[in-house]
Amino acid sequence: MRKRTNRRRAAKRTPTEHRRAAKAAKKADKRAAKAIKKGEHGRITPSNAKKVIGVAKVVGPVLVPFAIRAASAVRDSYDRARARRLGVPVDDLGTYTGHGAALHARIAGDSDALRALREQAGDEEARLAAEQYAERTGARLMQLTTAVRAAERMPAQRRRSAHRAVDAELGQIEDDLLTRFGVPPRR
Repeated sequence: MRKRTNRRRAAKRTPTEHRRAAKAAKKADKRAAKAIKKGEHGRITPSNAKKVIGVAKVVGPVLVPFAIRAASAVRDSYDRARARRLGVPVDDLGTYTGHGAALHARIAGDSDALRALREQAGDEEARLAAEQYAERTGARLMQLTTAVRAAERMPAQRRRSAHRAVDAELGQIEDDLLTRFGVPPRR
């Protein structure tokens, strides 16, 4: 018997809830119609602005530190991802900017590899050959650096073309460097 009684009570509550919801909807419609009639619908009014400012005064001091921390975290992760993509430490990221940032980073990496090649040379003959190669290649890397800097001010199509040419030249230099370090060339 109890089950039937609970069902009856539930059935009685439902129309009441419907009436309340209908009454609330009717009230909201009246408020919206009144706002439209006054010309305040969708506009910022002095009273709405005061309400927003009051809420901002209360909520603002609480949310601002979280927003700053979140923005800082997003910026930090973006910098780390960009540094990883360029293959440089995060601290050196400011050095490599602009459209040719990746090429500048590769050139810097190749310059470091040339220094390592000079240091690794064992006997006098190998040291002389490494020194001559490093001189020639270092000069070429300086020319490529200048080309990348000059390309920054070119129109987009010419800049891309210049960057492709520098990229191809760097690929040859890197292959030659790898061969000198004893790594077989890729094919």
